Amino acid sequence: MDADQWTTGGEVMGKMLKNEVAKNELKEVRHSEEWHKSGEKVKYRLADAMKSCMKKAPVEKITVKEITEECGVTRQTFYRNFQDKYDLINWYYDKILLESFEHMGEGRTVYESLVNKFEYIQMEQLFFRAAFKNDQQNCLRDHDFELIQEFYTKQIESRTGRKISTELQFELEMYCLGSVYMTVQWVLGYRKCTPEELAHALTESMPVRLREVFQKLGLI
Repeated sequence: MDADQWTTGGEVMGKMLKNEVAKNELKEVRHSEEWHKSGEKVKYRLADAMKSCMKKAPVEKITVKEITEECGVTRQTFYRNFQDKYDLINWYYDKILLESFEHMGEGRTVYESLVNKFEYIQMEQLFFRAAFKNDQQNCLRDHDFELIQEFYTKQIESRTGRKISTELQFELEMYCLGSVYMTVQWVLGYRKCTPEELAHALTESMPVRLREVFQKLGLI
């Protein structure tokens, strides 16, 4: 066999090895994606089981054993996904909170956006209530505040084409903090009203300068 044939053979072998490596890497990626999807499914199943348990007993009295029996999985499966039942509540809260903001984004005005958000929260009230009740460090409230502030900031900046001013940012932060507080009071049952009534109250309570900006942008 001459040198050219050796070279050609080596190139072919090299390509074959590269293709094999690429195939194995693709398999690993697909396996990782499938594992992630199946892991998410198990988490949602555990969340559904937790919701079923919450209809029968308060959170503090629900055990991991009851959740896994309701779900039809082992305790090992539960602890592979969550540290405890409160970790499960916080995980699901984060998911449904993000979904509530997706619904909020479908509204044409601040009022419509808030009604959409509150109606969604009402459907998942058991979980929201449990999450807020067990939020001793206010982490969930802080997360809600960050999301709602970001939502309004994007609404303003995308319509004006410029960054929000320091003065307006101050008013927006004050408004969002108050909005989150009133939402928590409503979820916990301390404020009795419909999603529409709460949305109306929060829209009417908006600081003057912020209200003027929203009016100019057609958001009120």
